[in-house]
Amino acid sequence: MTTKPKLALIAGSGDLPGKIAARCEQEGRAIYIVRLAGFADGDSHLARWPGGDFGMAEIGRILKAIKAEGCGAICLAGYVNRPDFKSLKPDLKGASLLPGIIAAATKGDDALLRKILSVFEQEGFAVEGADDLLGGEALSAGALGAVVPTPDQMRDLQKSLHVAEKSGELDIGQGAVVCDGLVLAVEAQEGTDAMLVRVAGLPADLRGRPGAFKGALGKAPKPIQDLRVDMPVIGPRTVELVAAAGLAGIAGRSGRLILIDRDAIRETADRLGLFVWGEA
Repeated sequence: MTTKPKLALIAGSGDLPGKIAARCEQEGRAIYIVRLAGFADGDSHLARWPGGDFGMAEIGRILKAIKAEGCGAICLAGYVNRPDFKSLKPDLKGASLLPGIIAAATKGDDALLRKILSVFEQEGFAVEGADDLLGGEALSAGALGAVVPTPDQMRDLQKSLHVAEKSGELDIGQGAVVCDGLVLAVEAQEGTDAMLVRVAGLPADLRGRPGAFKGALGKAPKPIQDLRVDMPVIGPRTVELVAAAGLAGIAGRSGRLILIDRDAIRETADRLGLFVWGEA
């Protein structure tokens, strides 16, 4: 049994919250899941663990619940769209904090996340990152699977990471696609999957195709972000979408890209003939 404090997992959509909850279960760590309405409240995979459904602005109710549960730490995980603040229904605590949260949001997503984290830290909760909780699930340096980038692909993947990081400096997004040295797409609010679908719709002469893959998706954390939240993530579906877009593979900074099911990612990449590369 672990001696770590009980974890309050504030869950959005996607596979990451379930992955974290399962890891806590394996380690014997107590967990309580705050399922955010509209994102995780309909996730049947999370229903097996204790938790409750909460509105995004019900901050007082969330704090009361996780304190009553004896939680000592929190983790924010999963995808959450930037809300329409006018449509939120805050409780009393949420209403008192909302002006400051809205002001932070005008400075960018990372300022917004830092403001939200500060609320929990001021209430005495430790903040833990998904990569720390998963332990060993971050991309290592070099090739994850059997496929190694060619020199041309290496140039594309390095440029895609550079573009992703420059985009991150402006708080735009975490991903970019480069093919033959040409920037095909930069991720913004639509997310990685939608960006890859957009790339798949580009003219065939700008990208690769099955049997003749070229180019790369690069994902990197924003240089300005708090690495305890919003770390870049890929899963097997990401690999499939990369292949559908005609790209040769995926690149991330080693230790700075979370893998949702490492074995499945490796198997999918090897089966499709794609690389997954960790750049040191």
